[in-house]
This record gives sequence, structure tokens and C-alpha cells, in this order.
Amino acid sequence: MGQQHGNKLEGVPSGAERNAIAQRATWFSVAVNLLMTILQIVVGWLANSQSLIAHGAHSFSDLLSDFLVLFASRQSAHPADAAHPYGHARVETAATLILGGSLVLIGGGILWESGLRLQHVEALAPVEWSAFWVAVATVVAKEGLYRYLIRVGERLRSQLLIANAMHTRADAASALVVVVGIGGALMGWTFLDLVAAALMGFMILHMGVTLAWGALKELIDTGLDAAQVESIRKTLEATPGVRGLHELRTRRMAHQALVDAHVQVDARISVSEGHRIAELARQRVLAEHPEVLDVLVHIDPDGQPDAAVTRLPSRDSLLQELAVLLEDLPAPRRVVLHYLGGGVEVEVFMDVRAVQDIAAWRALETRLAERIRQHPTIRRIELNLTSAP
Repeated sequence: MGQQHGNKLEGVPSGAERNAIAQRATWFSVAVNLLMTILQIVVGWLANSQSLIAHGAHSFSDLLSDFLVLFASRQSAHPADAAHPYGHARVETAATLILGGSLVLIGGGILWESGLRLQHVEALAPVEWSAFWVAVATVVAKEGLYRYLIRVGERLRSQLLIANAMHTRADAASALVVVVGIGGALMGWTFLDLVAAALMGFMILHMGVTLAWGALKELIDTGLDAAQVESIRKTLEATPGVRGLHELRTRRMAHQALVDAHVQVDARISVSEGHRIAELARQRVLAEHPEVLDVLVHIDPDGQPDAAVTRLPSRDSLLQELAVLLEDLPAPRRVVLHYLGGGVEVEVFMDVRAVQDIAAWRALETRLAERIRQHPTIRRIELNLTSAP
């Protein structure tokens, strides 16, 4: 019970503004990575540095990730529609999974190639100093790019931008390994250039597995962490009218989350009052937990197991049985059924003008109690008088 609406994160741009910021940051990343890719591959080939060439290939993978970010940020900015009622945020998640998978392949390939070349170290040409200076420039450029991207990603709370920034930081760290490897090769330990390439491949592989696993957990609806769930639970339980909470489920949706909750209320309140409590609970969660995109609140009567309700007769069946039990009475104005404790309690409302003798009315109530004593479902029938039309 409860309607679904979006929730704008406090301090986080949304829609077109968020997309524009992400696009601008990513295009800057594209420019830096394109420049470093060309520079590393060309200089690495001319200077006989396998680690620099491998790092250039890694920079090329950065370009791939940048274009994935551009595509995903544009697609995820589209509003919800009939085919995607929760929006398009998980386009970012799918792109993160693709990015992680590409890093796994690139890292594994570099490891394999380095291992093959290490078997023939004596055939390697000497590394030149130009490779060393390009590697140093790469460390500086990648670290600067990381700091810029992580700042933008945290502002937008974009998992994909943050993932791309982490990728860039890994690239800066691996470039530092390349600096050490090339430096060792220049000092006479030629094999260190290949060792550096192998270490870089392992780092890329590890980062790819981390990103892919995080995205995969979201795609299989992994919930929020225990601290976040407990905080949401306390918010729901503190809502006026809520007597308990017996089921709370969460699942991630890119940079936000969806929540389903079963809250317990007084079993005898009206449907409209129960709806009000559900709506109040939903609004409180959205207001106090900006990471939550939407909340679906289901109302349960206090102390009533869900399974017990489905085994009880329907309203139409019970009304047929009541027609026999109430044949001595005028036609009721209204009948209210309460499915409680594995049975049904009935409230019958009669026109007060149809009652001439209160004593006879009370005697009728006593007879009704006797009639239902052995009834398998109906536990109590309460007669009420009303003047309402």
C-alpha cells in the first residue's frame, strides 16, 4: 500500500544537469587518455619498452571506459517510462560490468604476454631513456585526472564515474610500476621491464574483478549494507501508527536504492487510516534517507500471519452464510469483516428505526452467539445500530 514517486538526492544535480556534468568530465578524460595512449605506444615501441607499450594498451582501455560512461550517463538520464517504470539508472550498472570484464581481459592478456617474453630475456633490446620520462609524465597525468574524476563522481553519486576514477587511479599506480621497471632496465636489469608489465597486468586484472563483482551484485539485487538497513528500519518503526515491522527488503539501483517494507498496524483501523500510515512511513524514509529512490509499504494487521488470511473464506462466501444466520433480522445496512487470529469477526450495522424492542434485540444477540459457537470460521457477530443512510 502506498504510491511510488522519485526522490531527489540532497545536493545532487538531477536530470539534464547531472548528465551535462558527467559528459563534460568524461570528455576531458577522453582527451587525456587519447593523448597518453598515443604517446606511450609510440615512445614505447621506439624505446623498446614492453611495459610502456602494455601501459599504452591499458590507456586504450581507459578510452573504452570513457565511451561507456558517455553512453551510460546519457541513457541513465532518461526519465522513467512504461517499459522502465523505475528509470534507466541500471544502464550505469551494466556499463560498469562491461568495464570490469574488459579490464579482466586486458589484465589477463598482459600477464600472459609478459610471461612469454620473460622466457627469452636475452633476446630483449635495451630500453632507452625516453621511455622513462614518458612513464613519469603518465603517472602525473593519470593522478591528476583521478583527483578530478573522483571529485565529480562523488558529487553526482555516480557509481560509474567513481569506477572510472578508480580505473584511472589504478592506471596511475601501474604507471609508477612501469617507471620502476624501466628505471631498473636502464640500470642493466633488463628483465625488470617485463616484470613491471606483469605486475601492471595483475593490478588491472584485480581492479576489473572488483568492479565487475560490484556491478554483478547490484544486478542480482544485493541489498544495502546492514547499517543502512537498520537505519531505515528505525525510521519505519518510529512512524506514528506503526506497531511493528516484520519484513524489510532493499536493493540497489545504481547510485540509489529501492525499499520494500511490511509494517504492522492496529487490525481494526480503516483501510484509509492504514493507507495514511503507509504514506507517512514512505515519506519519512524518503526524507531521512537521501540514498533511497522509492519505498513500497505494505500494511499488515498486527499479529496476523499472512498465510492464515488466504486460507479463510472470501467475503462472498461469508455473506451467504450470514444471510442464513441473520434471517430473523431486517436486511443489514453494512457488514464489516475482520480477518483476525485465524478466524473472522463480523460487525453488522442495522437501521435503528427497524428496532422496536431493545430487550428482544439483546436476546437475538445471545441466540446468534449460540448459533456460531460451532462455526469453523466465524468467531463473533456484533450487532450495531446506525441512523446513517
